[in-house]
Amino acid sequence: MKTVDIHEAKTQLSRLVDEVVRGEAVVIAKAGRPLVQMMTVGGPPAPPARLGLLSGQIQTPADFDRIGESEIEMMFGGQR
Repeated sequence: MKTVDIHEAKTQLSRLVDEVVRGEAVVIAKAGRPLVQMMTVGGPPAPPARLGLLSGQIQTPADFDRIGESEIEMMFGGQR
């Protein structure tokens, strides 16, 4: 979490807003005492999507790698 003095916040507002939008927390302090925390309007940014989110919730057929095999062979000149 980044803490900046209120004077710096006034002079660097655009840069601080860009940092907050990218997900960095910024606290504005006066005389070293934290006063406010800047955040996006929608609240904290959403966490990135997780890989394997549906693990164990869906089933993959055992012959998944053979689905449509004969049609694909026919499209590429195979004989069936």
